[in-house]
Amino acid sequence: MTASGSEQRHAALVLNPIKVDVLRLRTSLESRSALHGWEPPRFYETTVDDPGTEAARRALADGASAVLVAGGDGTVRAVAEAMAGSDVPFAVLPGGTGNLFARNMSLPLTQPESMMNAVFTGFTHPVDMGWAMLTRDDGSEDEHGFVVLAGMGRDADMIAKTNPDLKKSVGWVAYLDGAARSLPGAKPFRIVFQVDDGKLHSAKVQSMLFANCGALPAGIALMPDASLDDGQLDIAVIQPSGPLGWLGLWRKIWWDNSVLRRSRAGRLVLQRRGRDASIRYLTGGTAEAAMVSPTSIELDGDEFGAAVRMRCRVQPGALKIVLPSGHDTSGF
Repeated sequence: MTASGSEQRHAALVLNPIKVDVLRLRTSLESRSALHGWEPPRFYETTVDDPGTEAARRALADGASAVLVAGGDGTVRAVAEAMAGSDVPFAVLPGGTGNLFARNMSLPLTQPESMMNAVFTGFTHPVDMGWAMLTRDDGSEDEHGFVVLAGMGRDADMIAKTNPDLKKSVGWVAYLDGAARSLPGAKPFRIVFQVDDGKLHSAKVQSMLFANCGALPAGIALMPDASLDDGQLDIAVIQPSGPLGWLGLWRKIWWDNSVLRRSRAGRLVLQRRGRDASIRYLTGGTAEAAMVSPTSIELDGDEFGAAVRMRCRVQPGALKIVLPSGHDTSGF
């Protein structure tokens, strides 16, 4: 990815000053740009009013040869909205609580310099991203991108109830506290949904998830078959019934998906056991759900208010992701 001839190139870094060490990142990128013969990099900080989308658009308009983002999944999501389809190399420097997008690509989580080096010496790989069109109770619509997953119902309520101070101190584990806070009032709600073929399904659910990738921290496989570059969304219809249903859901996600599926013997056990009613998996390029009343929505761990309809679609190969030389993409 190095420059050739007299071509002038510069990198742009969009960063969340609350999440990352600004001075360290600025100094590191400046020194590496000079070392590889690039022009001085340009820097764009996120703000309360702009989580990163407009900053990335300015970076692209300024002619950036590569755009780097430093922050959590929310910052990455916002920048990805501007980067989608641009064909400009996009480097992710993890700096948040979950860093789920980076984890699903097995990127170094504590070594931002290695990802900076990749801008100059690495390669790019196309990955998908998702888009969620939200219909509000007043009939208005707004569309937003996501790189990890979009969720409605209990998933979004859990995020809304997560203590921000606890999140800062213990990281992604704080989401377990949010889950515990949301469960006492957990009640199923009716949805009508369709995936690709237009066939309508009706179900009472606790949550419905639309995922671009499927791994959570600690090796937990929420969506075991999800892939970042298959041109498909992986959908989970979550419908546990009562306390035993929630225990069954946890067993499915933690033990079945994350342990048994990793061995041949374990997969045989799962085949003999049959379908688990607590969670249903589907795949498709588009999926839509309509709710009886306004329901909480989250995208990549950020609250997005309430909606009465949610239509998700995948944009194949939307992002040209920068990876270190020799990085294994077989697990994407």
